[in-house]
Amino acid sequence: MFDKVVDLLIPDFDTHIFFIIMITFYVAGAVKGFLGIGLPAAAMALLTLFINPLDAIALIIVPIIFTNALQFLRSENRKQTVIEYKHCAAALIVSIFVTSMFIKSYPSALITVSIGIAMVAFSINTLVGVKLPIGPRNGWQITIGIASGILGGLSSIWSPPVAMYLLAREVPKEKFIAATGFLFFVGSFPLALGYYLSGILTINIILKSLIGLIVVLAGFRTGEILRKRVPQDIFKKFVLWSFLIMGLRLIATGVLTG
Repeated sequence: MFDKVVDLLIPDFDTHIFFIIMITFYVAGAVKGFLGIGLPAAAMALLTLFINPLDAIALIIVPIIFTNALQFLRSENRKQTVIEYKHCAAALIVSIFVTSMFIKSYPSALITVSIGIAMVAFSINTLVGVKLPIGPRNGWQITIGIASGILGGLSSIWSPPVAMYLLAREVPKEKFIAATGFLFFVGSFPLALGYYLSGILTINIILKSLIGLIVVLAGFRTGEILRKRVPQDIFKKFVLWSFLIMGLRLIATGVLTG
């Protein structure tokens, strides 16, 4: 009976793979709730060990939309966040939509390795105390938005450039959570539309991805609770070390599957 339910919700996966996927969703949700970022990176780094990358991307679309919406709607000073990062959001929306429509034209292994290298380089560079020359001008926002959109459209992971920008500007923890929630929320819809137009995302797959959302939300709440009890310095180090670990995982995954 249980196997029939699994076949209905997530077809083509054995029961033990189903449990692994659910555990992955919980861990990815906890990372997202704690850091405000990292759901796609954590999910893709783990899911691609067991299932096809395109299946993994399809399964996490709904959790990406809902968790980012929840994160942003529960943050403070939402109107101010929208005003402050509107240029980055506009550039992100356009670039992520355009690139996501052509996802089948690019080698996924190359994109995965490139993102992993960017995450590792950023983490190591920041951990040793070297600050990136990023200022508050709108040009930086547009540049970061375009870079994030290209990476996001090709891989469903657009957190590294955004985090690089916010951490380089030393944005406080709660503002970091609000800004990332906003930028990831507005980027998730053109991403989903682009994947739908490219044929990667179907209505049937969207319905099946809803089961993962429940587990992700449970993990997300766990991460939120932990975040409120951790000082900002530890929070920042956790972000950087998490990026380093996830980056190394992405590089290894890209090399092995390339």
